[in-house]
Amino acid sequence: MAARPQDWFRQAERDLTHARNSLQSSEFEWACFASHQAAEKAVKAVFQHRGAEGWEHAVSALLH
Repeated sequence: MAARPQDWFRQAERDLTHARNSLQSSEFEWACFASHQAAEKAVKAVFQHRGAEGWEHAVSALLH
């Protein structure tokens, strides 16, 4: 698999934008979901930048 930390980080930024928009629209469950997606993808970007892979979906497990 090709390492593409920039792609992961760009997608994390888009997810964070979606989370903010959802929050402003009082779509709280979508804001939470998109926030989690943003955090997961940002952490995976760091993993790939450092030459590793993160296969978890729980942000706490990835950070552990």
